[in-house]
Amino acid sequence: MVGVKTKILAIESSCDETSAAVLDGRVVLSNAIATQTVHEKYGGVVPELAGRAHQSNIVPVVDLALREADTTLQELGAIAVTQGPGLMGSLHVGVSFAKSISMALGIPLIAVNHMRAHIMAHFIGATEDSAMPALPMLCLTVSGGHTQLVLVDESFHMSVIGSTIDDAAGEAFDKAAKVMGLPYPGGPEVDRLAETGDASKFQFAKPKRNGLNYSFSGLKTSLLYFLRDEIKKDPLFIESQKPHICASYRKAIVDYLLLVMGDAIAQHNVKSIALAGGVSANRELRRKFIALGEAHQMESHIPPFEYCTDNAAMIGIAGLFQWRNGQIVGLDITPQPALKIE
Repeated sequence: MVGVKTKILAIESSCDETSAAVLDGRVVLSNAIATQTVHEKYGGVVPELAGRAHQSNIVPVVDLALREADTTLQELGAIAVTQGPGLMGSLHVGVSFAKSISMALGIPLIAVNHMRAHIMAHFIGATEDSAMPALPMLCLTVSGGHTQLVLVDESFHMSVIGSTIDDAAGEAFDKAAKVMGLPYPGGPEVDRLAETGDASKFQFAKPKRNGLNYSFSGLKTSLLYFLRDEIKKDPLFIESQKPHICASYRKAIVDYLLLVMGDAIAQHNVKSIALAGGVSANRELRRKFIALGEAHQMESHIPPFEYCTDNAAMIGIAGLFQWRNGQIVGLDITPQPALKIE
């Protein structure tokens, strides 16, 4: 329709990535991300430092996203922002900025659930008419803070049918990396080293089955005890066996993730499966996930690498579907660090 503004500015600031994106319908015009390096020397995200970095990054990142999309503020039809879950200080920066833009331009404000957005990243299209995953869909969402099995029905309603009862898969990777002295962020480094290792070299305790729920604490403890015992025999064990340790540990986590997902596929009548979250960038997980879909003769969907980790494009696509359904919010919204997907 002539005169209708279809572009969305999206902002993501839930943890340590400051990101802004511009979408026109389902098409991503830009997706700018500023990664915070300040946390590297601490081996993990420091909430107070993250909040300060977001304050420094938010204006230049939004400016970059608008310039790369060749879009002015006056062309925007709505603004979407991560409301939660995430770090309170980090979320506050993004929500406050989005509220200011909404009020200044008089455009709708859309509050997005970060975990729903990871799943909705699968609906980004090269064009507005690009094919979308078949629904109902089962999505495995794996990140540093979450491990969930989520059912998405034909109306895009999401139900969590399984989740971790302790650590998340991403946390299990990061803790292992820290023990082995690998640089932060550890998960990608474990994946990189594992590519040249022998995954059958070492065995770790298999996690206990608990329905469709996950538990990674036992597997993590198994690795710690294994390394402790081996270092007693050979102080240089980690250094000499690093790729094999990483490959074996990665295999244990990936096999467990997909074993439970296979159970979920057997229990629910889904037409497609999907992978989401930062850990979906893991190469072994991607390979075996595709094989799982082939084994069950159904579509399998994995976002491009740029949409796997925290980014604003996924916030934008989630916001688009909410905007089209009339799900806008007022300027009285507040950050929700523990916001649930349902």
